[in-house]
Amino acid sequence: MSQSPERFDARYYRRFYLNPRTRAGTPQGAAKQAQFVHAYLRYLDISVKRVLDIGCGLGRHLTPIRKLYPRAKCVGVEFSPYLCERYGWIQGSVVDYTDKTPYDLVLCSDVLPSLDDRACTRAIDNLAKLTRGALFLGVLTSEDLEEADHKRTDLDVYTRSARWYRSRLARHFLAVGGGLFLKKPVDIAVWALERT
Repeated sequence: MSQSPERFDARYYRRFYLNPRTRAGTPQGAAKQAQFVHAYLRYLDISVKRVLDIGCGLGRHLTPIRKLYPRAKCVGVEFSPYLCERYGWIQGSVVDYTDKTPYDLVLCSDVLPSLDDRACTRAIDNLAKLTRGALFLGVLTSEDLEEADHKRTDLDVYTRSARWYRSRLARHFLAVGGGLFLKKPVDIAVWALERT
């Protein structure tokens, strides 16, 4: 399994993100997720002035988030040199990217399965350092693979159980559903059935 930056080249993004016959998700689906995140954070009264999309790829989450939070500072960080050159993202890794000020909202979708267990654990700890308010996390787990379309899903990844992720995320975050996690300590009321 190769996780070098060169793996994430133009060919990779054409296959898994751009070609309607072979892509797993759509820009419309990412926009709906962004709308969900925005609505849920509004419901929770979480103010968002700084947004980080780490592993931002083609910007499918960051583009609609910028529209939903027009006054927020939005930063895109990407591992792929190809995408950084093409879109002007900051080149960096979820494992060790740092910033002096944590973000109100951190987005990280389809990134963690590319990392081995040790690097993934470090990445989760780093996401906690980067997050002040909420984390939106999209991760393919081993349970999801059973139902995934294997022709459209990048299978050259490390698959781990949802339990593996939850145990590490719980050290830093409270899961509130829909891929949203609130940074601990949580100082707003979240009802028991809203937690996952």
